[in-house]
Formats: sequence, structure tokens, C-alpha cells
Amino acid sequence: MAEIEKRTLGKSGIEVTKIGVGLWAVGGTEWGEVKDRESLDMIDAALDMGINFFDTADVYGNRHSEKLLGKAMKGRRDQFVVATKIGWLGFDGKNNVSAYDTVGKLIEGVESNLQRLQTDYVDLIQCHIDFQEPNMPIFVEGFQKLQEQGKIRAYGVSTSDFDYLQAFNADDKTATLQIDYSILNRTAETKIFPYTLENDLGVLVRGPLAMGILTGKFTKDIQFEEGDFRKRWTDNEYEYKVFLNDLEKVEKLKALADGRSLAQIAIQFVLQHPAVSVAIPGAKRISQLSENMKAALLPPLTAEELQIIDAITPPGGGRKIWPA
Repeated sequence: MAEIEKRTLGKSGIEVTKIGVGLWAVGGTEWGEVKDRESLDMIDAALDMGINFFDTADVYGNRHSEKLLGKAMKGRRDQFVVATKIGWLGFDGKNNVSAYDTVGKLIEGVESNLQRLQTDYVDLIQCHIDFQEPNMPIFVEGFQKLQEQGKIRAYGVSTSDFDYLQAFNADDKTATLQIDYSILNRTAETKIFPYTLENDLGVLVRGPLAMGILTGKFTKDIQFEEGDFRKRWTDNEYEYKVFLNDLEKVEKLKALADGRSLAQIAIQFVLQHPAVSVAIPGAKRISQLSENMKAALLPPLTAEELQIIDAITPPGGGRKIWPA
């Protein structure tokens, strides 16, 4: 099997495979049924395929995703480049106020991340709240103290808000940005990606498959499971109209699927942007992982193929699939 290309996460200097694994779904909530054994087997398979980068968060499965990754890493921590996030747990949902209102509380919070992951350090910690809240400087100061203590190698922010990104990186010490980006959401191309290139920020792309829409497997009659947050796409009248519009675009994109799956084309597209360091599509089982991984080994999309994509979703166009 060909080796997956590695890229550097901005000024952090950390090398990661250009495709990683997003571990939101394995938390066991919000994405329908998932079995821990299947998830652990999937992580084993990712390592066997040469993937080294895994992204999780405290809020995924209410801490379960981190615990599962910690179990998977036991005895072989050196094979993993680990990114996790902190911020949403403890958010009051009303006043845009985080529970981490002192540096001490933030450091304690990250210590909890480490305990669940069964490690004494993480490669990347990320602020996971997408709003201008009054204690953002606490996250920056806390992350920098943790970096000095050797408990994190680098820190970043997860947001689609350009002003928030600039504020978080005011001292030019932020290493990475995690952002929603796909064929259906190219909004990052206008301001954010030029900024990340200019400021040497590594870019982690979540949602390259637009929460599954770009697999091409959904129809207008799909019934999402209870407990799957995507059920709102079909239950809410406005969101259903948006969903149908996305499906129309997907039908047009299928013309490109010559010997490749639509999911692979979607991942290729994301990886081809010069600002992108790594794509982190989610996977719950080995079959999904294998499909995603193959995209990292395919040749780039041609200029003609990119023109077809531009005609369907113009550069800088589309919509945010997920806010944070």
C-alpha cells in the first residue's frame, strides 16, 4: 500500500498524515447507533493503513470518545498524533459564558482531557466554543501555560468566524484552525484561508463530507435514526428545503464519479486547497474508513473537474453545515 503523504500543522511543526480520523461519531450520541468494538477495530485499522492523526473532544459522547481513544492508545501512545478540544462542556447555553472563567479552571479541564485519554500530554488542544465570549483570553493564557508545562505540544481554535480567529491569534502564537469546509461550504476561501496561509496556521478540515451528504447515499425520503442530530434536516421545514437543495447539487456532482466514489472526490477537493493541512472525516466502522483513506492516495482533481465543481458551488460560496 502506498504511503500517505504527511503535512506540517502550521507553526507547530507537528507532522500528520493528510487524512486523519474524526471521532465525534464514536462517542455514541448524535450520530445513531455505534458499537465500541467496531470503533476500536476501526482505530486499529487506521493505524495499519498508515494514518496517524485522530481528532476528538470532551463533548463527543459526553466524554466517551476521549475515553475510547485512550483505551485504543494504551501501550502504543507514540503511534498517535492526538488532537482534542475543550469549551462546550459547562457552557450555560444562554449567556455565552464558559465555565472556564479562570486559567486554573481551564488547566483543570485540560487535565481531565488527559486523564480520559490516559496520556500525560496531547499534541494539540483546541478551543471549541464558537462565540465572542468574555473569557477568551483565559483560554489563550491557559493553553500557553500548559504548553510551557509540556502537557500540550501546540494549541488552536475551532471556529468558522473570521473575527474570532483573528482575536484568538492576536499574539501570533496559535498553531491551528479547525473549520467546516467542503464542496457545499466554501465560505472559508474568501478571508479565512488567505489569513491562515499568511499566518502559518495549520488547517484541520472537519465536515469534508458535509455530515454525510457528500457520500451521495442520502435521498429526499431518508429517515434518520432517533438520536441522530441530522434528523432535524428532515423534521424542520426550513432545514429540509436546504437539505433538498444540497441533494440537487450532489446529483450534479455524481457526473464526476468516474472510477471514484463521490466521497473520495469530496475529500480530494478539500485536500487540494493549499491552505489545508489535514482532512478529518468521521468514521464509525472500517468500511467507512477504507473509503475515506483511498482518497488520500488518488491523483489530484483535474482543472476541468474543478471547473465543474465551481459551476455547482462557486468559490467562496455555499453554507455552513455546522456552526462550531
